[in-house]
Formats: sequence, structure tokens, C-alpha cells
Amino acid sequence: MSRQPLLHDLLVTLAAPTQAWSGRDGQIRGTGAQGVFHSDVRVLQRAVLTVGDEEPETISAGPAADGSVQVIALARGIDGPGADPTVRVTRVRRVAPGRVVESIELSSALEHDVATRLHLAVATDLATMEQIKSGRPPAAAASPAADGASLRWTDGTVSAVLTGAGASVDADALTWDVVVPARGSVAVEWALAADDTSAVVGPAVGSSKAWADVRVEADDPRLGRLVARSLADLRGLLMARVDTPEDTFLAAGAPWFFTLFGRDSIIAARMLLPLGTELAAGTLRTLAGLQGRRSDPETAEQPGKIMHELRREPLVLENEGVELPALYYGTVDATPLWVCLLHDAWTWGMPDDEVRALLPHLEAALAWMAEHGDADGDGFLEYVDESGRGLANQGWKDSGDSIQFRDGRLADGPIALAEVQGYAYEAARSGAALLEAFDRPGADRWRAWASELAARFRAAFWLEDDLGPYPAIALDRDKVRVDAVASNMGHLLGTGILDEKESSLVARRLVDPELCSGYGLRTMATSSAGYWPLKYHGGSVWTHDTGLAVLGLARAGHGEEAGILAAGLLEAAEDFDFRMPELYGGDAADEVARAVAYPAACRPQAWSAATSVALVTALLGLSPDGDAPRLAPITPSPVGALRVAGLRVRGRTFEAAVDAAGTVVDAPSA
Repeated sequence: MSRQPLLHDLLVTLAAPTQAWSGRDGQIRGTGAQGVFHSDVRVLQRAVLTVGDEEPETISAGPAADGSVQVIALARGIDGPGADPTVRVTRVRRVAPGRVVESIELSSALEHDVATRLHLAVATDLATMEQIKSGRPPAAAASPAADGASLRWTDGTVSAVLTGAGASVDADALTWDVVVPARGSVAVEWALAADDTSAVVGPAVGSSKAWADVRVEADDPRLGRLVARSLADLRGLLMARVDTPEDTFLAAGAPWFFTLFGRDSIIAARMLLPLGTELAAGTLRTLAGLQGRRSDPETAEQPGKIMHELRREPLVLENEGVELPALYYGTVDATPLWVCLLHDAWTWGMPDDEVRALLPHLEAALAWMAEHGDADGDGFLEYVDESGRGLANQGWKDSGDSIQFRDGRLADGPIALAEVQGYAYEAARSGAALLEAFDRPGADRWRAWASELAARFRAAFWLEDDLGPYPAIALDRDKVRVDAVASNMGHLLGTGILDEKESSLVARRLVDPELCSGYGLRTMATSSAGYWPLKYHGGSVWTHDTGLAVLGLARAGHGEEAGILAAGLLEAAEDFDFRMPELYGGDAADEVARAVAYPAACRPQAWSAATSVALVTALLGLSPDGDAPRLAPITPSPVGALRVAGLRVRGRTFEAAVDAAGTVVDAPSA
């Protein structure tokens, strides 16, 4: 039986497009998702260390501040007598783009020298990420070319070279004979270099220094730890297309989605705008370079449309009946979100000449919303898979069962999602503002289009249950309101499509125990027949989903509700060692001892890590205002006093601080 591998208890270190996954003991055993991957190919399947013919016994393991993985273990097979351990093994694994280096140090408290042998058993299968994710039986080991100093593997395009300084090398191992000096230490090192001649994405320039000046201090120290861990993870996710290496974007997540995803990369870049516009600009240009030019049902490409994902080869998920081309456009929301990112980047200080160069792409994206995004002519943005092999659902909740009625029935397409109408409304108004600011025609048209969309939305999407009115998650092909109570409504806040009364109704619903777990916002309310706390989009908590709701609540003036959800994210962050996963269990916080892992979730993941900055933005009430951010802190604050360094607007760096009462005590000035 094929099973997707679990990830929640693995160690990872990464620097796009390379990642290394191991067990908590540091050993790479080749089971599940363990291995060193480069360009979505497992170039090293196995790297198991023994010291004196025994595996070391781990006593400490985890990620370090510099992004490396450190494992401390005991070599009890060569230890001295007595209860105290006297020989330690420290493994430090570091990843750079195309390279993995691991140092292994033996240190001793013994009064005499100890001779021993370090043996690293190695192998590879050159399996693809799709094979591993789908849980197919592992491929046969690839035969290396051994020359006495190195091992080499290749599948014809992806290649790897394994070396070990001072080691003897044979076809399945590196071996070092060493002497650990009395009360001293000895170290060895192995390195793996990988390359892909068919790569479509590669490393970003200067990624190791990104956001180095950002500091967050709060009465609640968890916020600072969350931001520091998140920014370190985001540095490892920075990448670029090989055709445009100067334009940086964030890979969606590791290990499964270690490439460009339109929606994910846009949302993450938008969350990070208070730290500078360079990432947003790179993301916008990268996606503009792939913007649709023709209509093709097989790839879902349409003129003006922003793509969904880019891979080195087609993605075939046999268990799900999905076959996606290497460049796939099956997303309904990336196009309006691209427009929103361009507008927001401009307000945060993206240079006018860079914005001006993208205005033709803006006009094409707006045209797509009116001419192609409406599949059946009802005036809403909607989607339907025309190929029969693409994604059945094409919003951010893209699993096959994510859009369902309260009684558990699945909605049939074309489907118009609630939050997508909010994105489209905001995009039309934001696009109009840009067209007007740069003296281009069309602003009045798009403002009118947005007003008409808001009126249609108000008439078509709202319904009511025992707790009061709320917006449906979607309309199905028959324009029936899909009545499951879901987190999608939180994305409407801050888009402008809701009036003040409607925003208040949504705010109250988001913190109701049906949706609010105490660790964040459930994707689906417990009142739905399809609810399950570990269902991908049907009851789990998604970090970014809650973060977007916090931002929207703060912008709409609902500070108390924003604080409740923000506090829940901090509770979960502590349970996940401050590396927020893609998603986790929707169990109520008062019913479990700690947040429950969704075991196959990406971790790190771009928009989950970027949510830490979204929390800071919401807590401070940050928004651009001329040459400096404006502060309107939410109260009551769930973190007490807060100080942030490293904010950037229009190329200038600022600090901002508020006290525990939410009073601004140090504000950036123009």
C-alpha cells in the first residue's frame, strides 16, 4: 500500500534548491522522505554513521541559529567505565545551494588515546520527489562510479559527487581510521556536491544575508523567537529562475513544493513588505515573465493569467489521477493577488520605474479577470478543470474535497470562491489606483467593475444559521451557496468588499469556538459533517490562513479578535519549536496537551514562516504612510510591549515600539 511519508519528526536543513532530511538522530536511512535532495531528485538516499561498529546514541538534536542541523550523541562502544559518558559525537550538517557538508567530531574526557573507526554507509536511488511523496516502493540503488577518492551518481541530468577528506572510499561507504587524543578531539568531514543541467529554478543571490538587521523584542519572548526562526527558514527558501537569476522569490515549501508557486510566493512576499520591497519586486517580475499569452486547456493557460507552479518536468500523482504539466496555470486567485502585490509594493516604496515596467502586465491581469476568470458569465471569478487531469479545486484550498456543503456533499464546478471575489475587488480598485497614478487609461472602468462585483457578492453569498449571517465558502455550478462555515471568510477582511457591519459579523464568527481552536483558525467549522481535525482543508489549522485573518481583523479595527487569533498562533509556535508548519491539527487547545502535528506538512513553508512578520505588522498596526510606516497598534496586545528594528519603507530603515497598553512610544518619522 502506498503511503505518503511523514515529516513531523525529521530534521531538515536547506538552501534552495538543495535540502537534507534526516531522522532525529541525524542518520539518513533512506526511509520515507529522508535523504539529500537537489532539484527534486534524491541524490543521497543513505548516510548512516557508526563509531566502532555501533551507531551513536543521540542525546540532543535540532536546528541551529545559522540554519544548520546539530546532533550530539554518545559513543558508548568506546567509552570508559562508569556512569558518566566520556566520549561525545557532534555532527553538524550545513547546506548551501548544490552542496551539503557534514562535520563529525569525536571529543573525549578520557586520560588516554582511543583508536576507532568511523564508517559512513552511503547509497542513493535517484528517486524523484513525486515518487517519494506518493509513497511508491523505492527504486533500486543507483550504481556509483568510484575512483578511490569519490563516489559519483547521475541520472543523465542530475549528478552528485560525494567526497570525504582522509577517508577510504568504496562503492557503499566512506571510512576513517582515527585516534581520539586523551582529553582532546578529532574531526572528519564529508561533502556532497550536486548539479542539475535541466534545472528551471536555482539559488538566489545574497540569500544568506536577507533580513539580517531585523530584530523583534516583546514582553512575550515567543514572538521574537518565532520571527528569528522564521527569517532563518525563509532565507533557505529563497530561489530564482535560472533564466532570471537576479529576480528572487520564495519557494512554496519543503520538501514537496520546493519551487515557484504563484499564489504562495505572492502571499509570502506580500506579508514581508514591511521588511523591504526587493522580494516582492523579484516575485512580480518572475511571474510576469511567465504570464499567460494564449488559451490552452491542457495547461490552463489563458491570456493575462498568472501561473500556479513551475517544475523541471511534469508532475504525475497516480493515486490522485492528476497529471500537471511542468508549467501549470491552474489557479483562480494568483492573478488578482499579483495585482494586489504590485499595488502594495508600490505603496511600501517599490521604485516607480520598476512599477511602470510592470504596468502592461497589470493591464493584462485585470483583463483576464473580466474576460477569462468568469467561466460562465455570472460576473464572479470562478474555476473549472477543463483538462480532466488538473486540479479539481484551484483556490488555496486545492484538495479534492475542500469545497463541501455542511452536510458533507462536494460542490461541483464551476466554483466561485468567496475569498477570490474579495481578492478581485481589491485588485480592481488597486489596479485603478495604479493606472491613475501613472496616467494610464482604465481607472474608472475598474472602479465601476469592483462596485458591481461587491453588489453581486452581497446579494449572492450571504446566508444565515443559528449563530447569525455569514458568507458562504463558495457558489457551486448551480449558484447554490455552499453553506459550510469555513475560514475563507477571514480573507475578505481588509479587501474592502465588506462593509463595517459585515466585517463585524465575520470577526465574531472567526473567534467562535466552532472555528477558533485556541491554536488558530480551523479551515472548517466543527459543525460541518466533513470536519476532522487532521483533514488537509477540512478542519486543520493553516498558519498563513490564521495570519491573514489576523491582518484583516487588525485593518478592520477588530483588535480584540485579532489578538485572540494571534495568541493562538504563539501557543502553537512554542509547541513546534517556533518553526511553524504548513498546517497542524484543529484539536481544541483545552482538549490536547500541545498542538497536534499534521505529519506530512511542509516545514519550513514560505507563507507559514512569513506569518510571523504578518503578526508583527498587525500588532503594531503598520501601514505605509509617505516615507514612514503609520502605527495603529491593536489593543489589547497579546504580547505586551513590543519593539521592532529593521522596518523598511522607500529604502529607509526604521524602528518602532509600543508599550503594553498599545501606546506608541517610538514611531518612525519621515
